[in-house]
Amino acid sequence: MSDVLFVCVHNAGRSQMAKSLFNRLSRQRGLRLRAESAGTEPGEHVHANVIEAMREVGQDLTGEHPKMLTNDMVKEAQRVITMGCAVDAEACPALFLKDVEDWGLPDPKDGSLADVRAIRDTISQRVEELIASLKSE
Repeated sequence: MSDVLFVCVHNAGRSQMAKSLFNRLSRQRGLRLRAESAGTEPGEHVHANVIEAMREVGQDLTGEHPKMLTNDMVKEAQRVITMGCAVDAEACPALFLKDVEDWGLPDPKDGSLADVRAIRDTISQRVEELIASLKSE
């Protein structure tokens, strides 16, 4: 069971970064909050530019693998956050689940390292805000 489930189409970029940043921040703050991530059409691997951008902030995603979103994952999560499904709603039906929040972030797949850094930093800020809101609930 997870407190937060981050979902994107391929589970190879945005949702992987969000899960990693969320779990690190939760541990650093001594919280028992936990995140998981999945995709509606999982890719073969985490994008290389995402691995590099996360390495720069001390996060190693080399052992992570994209996972398929399941109904059980959704049912067991306290919060479901999609990472940009409104951009590709057909490939990401999770957008239409009840109580889903969409962060509307661009896919880092073909972005430059600078683009991925900007996405990572936005995710980091939103994760900070999310943890603060979960702590107050």
